Amino acid sequence: MKTCPYCKIEVGGDMQRCPLCQSRITGQEEEAYFPRPTELKLRSFFYKLQLFIVWIVVIVGLGLDFFFKLRIPPFYTLHWGLILAMWLIVIEFGILRQFKPGTGSARKVTIMVFILLGLLAVTSYFFRFMRLTFAWIIPITLTATMVVNFILAMIDKKGNAMAYLLTNLLVGILPFIALYFRNKGIPATWIICMLMSVILFVGAVIFKGQTVAMEFTRRFNM
Repeated sequence: MKTCPYCKIEVGGDMQRCPLCQSRITGQEEEAYFPRPTELKLRSFFYKLQLFIVWIVVIVGLGLDFFFKLRIPPFYTLHWGLILAMWLIVIEFGILRQFKPGTGSARKVTIMVFILLGLLAVTSYFFRFMRLTFAWIIPITLTATMVVNFILAMIDKKGNAMAYLLTNLLVGILPFIALYFRNKGIPATWIICMLMSVILFVGAVIFKGQTVAMEFTRRFNM
């Protein structure tokens, strides 16, 4: 059994440092008390590997952009390396973080969609397809997100249906109201998005009415 020369305690197993003072311990090593977390170490290795690859791509992209002046025609003045770095870093530290356990499915879906739409909006602005993104890609993506949230509300067993319903309402109605007060015409895709949010809200209330009422009572002390 190993001993710590400073704390004067005996330390069993295969530990290399004292659990009290973190000094190196001396003596004969014994069999480990606990199994080695090989699966966690493997996951940690793959995470570090993919993180290393991401930073390689970011650094190489910035180097090709700023030092070798490699450009994407016809955007010869655009620093595409910054946009590439933005996508990779935000996906790495924003979207991939949503896959950790303990967060609800609706929250994961909603956060990931909004992060991707934010990245797409910035990219489309610099690559000059903002009109296509605003009129088609964003409302279609939000409509698909609302459908997914509706399905999650139908299969939810943890009493979180209200979160799905409020998400659908906010996603569908708030952009429509903002466009309405601009008085510049509302694209048909945004109208469909708003109508779909109302339809799915009504459907969720019909099929989950009692659950929704209980949630309002529990959350707002009604």
